[in-house]
Amino acid sequence: MAKTNFQSIDEYIAACPPESQDYMRQIRALIKMLAPEAKERISYQIAAFELNGRNFIHFAGWKKHVSLYPVPAGSEAFERQIAKYVDGKGTVKFALDEPLPSKLIERVIKLHLAVNKKKAKGD
Repeated sequence: MAKTNFQSIDEYIAACPPESQDYMRQIRALIKMLAPEAKERISYQIAAFELNGRNFIHFAGWKKHVSLYPVPAGSEAFERQIAKYVDGKGTVKFALDEPLPSKLIERVIKLHLAVNKKKAKGD
């Protein structure tokens, strides 16, 4: 992906490897369903959603996987569920050759929303 000055998530997804575009659209739809008031934006040259003046989740498409950033903190059970997808510091990767774990991604989004709401109340 050579382009870097994306103006919208549509433009970003269109520039992602074709293999990842369907999963990118699914992740975007989940975020919009769970946080309809969140604003789409481009941050760090990847797709992001903002709520209460803060980015709360980023996602990116690659040739062999899609990524969510950052990894949220959760319960011990959640930590066990997400462990196989965590790659490095702050990244969750979902391989394109496996079904997208939508329920797990919903939990990731909900955890980020809870943190965002808490921080907004603290302002």
